[in-house]
Amino acid sequence: MKANTIHIIGLGVAEEAVLSDLLQDIIHNADVVIGSERQLLTIQNSVSVNQRKNNTILLPALSELASLLNTFNDKQVVVLASGDPLYYGIGRWFVNNIDTEQLNFYPAVSSIQAACHQLGFSLQDVEVLSLHGRPLEKIRTQLHRNKKLVVLTDKYSQPQILANECIAAGCGLSTLTVCENLGYKEQRVRSFTANALAKEKDVLFDPLHVTVIEVVGEVMGELVGAMGGQSRVLPEFPGIPDAHFITGEEAGKGMISKREVRLVILSLLQPGAQDIIWDVGAGCGGVTVELAYWNETTTVFAIEHNQERLQYLLANCQRFGVTHNVNVVAGRAPDALSDLPLPNKVFVGGSDGELATLLEKTWQLLPVGGVLVASAVTEVTKQQLTQFAEGTTTAIVESVEVSIKRGSLQTGKSEKNKLIYESRLPVEIFKLKKCAL
Repeated sequence: MKANTIHIIGLGVAEEAVLSDLLQDIIHNADVVIGSERQLLTIQNSVSVNQRKNNTILLPALSELASLLNTFNDKQVVVLASGDPLYYGIGRWFVNNIDTEQLNFYPAVSSIQAACHQLGFSLQDVEVLSLHGRPLEKIRTQLHRNKKLVVLTDKYSQPQILANECIAAGCGLSTLTVCENLGYKEQRVRSFTANALAKEKDVLFDPLHVTVIEVVGEVMGELVGAMGGQSRVLPEFPGIPDAHFITGEEAGKGMISKREVRLVILSLLQPGAQDIIWDVGAGCGGVTVELAYWNETTTVFAIEHNQERLQYLLANCQRFGVTHNVNVVAGRAPDALSDLPLPNKVFVGGSDGELATLLEKTWQLLPVGGVLVASAVTEVTKQQLTQFAEGTTTAIVESVEVSIKRGSLQTGKSEKNKLIYESRLPVEIFKLKKCAL
């Protein structure tokens, strides 16, 4: 971008922009002013920019904005924004695409702040979730009891749709407050329970609105959801019960790492912000889902070649709302790994006879400080893991064997409850952290 300076100016939520003398001067003296039709209308009484029509351009789609800005070499450009440009606004696009030395930001009160002030909610006590241009399922990672959510929506996430998501999660008693046209004469604030709003098919809302959800309800437990009448659950803490994953088999069975093993894997991987993690041999997605569900900015690449498991993997990603940060890769490792972004952490849960090769390949790709975690059940794979760990001179190695014995109450012939235990095969889990030579 060669524009001399780009000023991104937040306009607040008022029907008519209240601009300081500085901002009025910047807009008045700009070579070009870019904004939406509504934003341009809010400044017409404050700045004489509309007297010069050639200076005013409607904001295009972001995919076209870069080429538009390139036409204004050595010009002073103003881009109008809603509220705070750097808080769920257009400012992030500019930071990611333009040299920050060219940018000047001017924040104003956002619709998020205005909604919270309207309802008397402290900003530090709410979670902000943007579904604008994002999958609706993402809300499933946030529907936890006693949370207050401020939701930015688009046409695919209107209030009635959000109400249905709440109901499917067992949160039908949640309160949804829709704040419309904040700061305008037509401002309106209406509250509904999710159960009531879902039935209000004829209630319409202005496109300019923010939805606030006060989540109430029993989230944990088997619930009837929207996925073909199957039960589902939105977890509140790591360790999702096995029975809540779709595997194509009896509840709790199938190709997923069992909960106790999964928790150890999560603990050893320590997924964090901006991590890129490969889950090799992802099966039906137990580890993948937990990695992505608890870490919104972690990107997971789930590699699986079995067509049936792939379908269950995709279904579980949708069920738990992690389609935005999980990339499902259909293919057999190691060949399927060649075109993926390089990871800083890898979990090998399934190898299909290629464990030795996968360990070597993924270890070579990891950076210093990267982590490789692998699990094994058979004696052959345990030996391969042991040999690899013992032969690696650039790793800090941890190993743990997890033996599980689960008990459940069963009624015998005497009709008295009896605690019956079922043992599972021990699983050996290795963690290798890469060190400098």
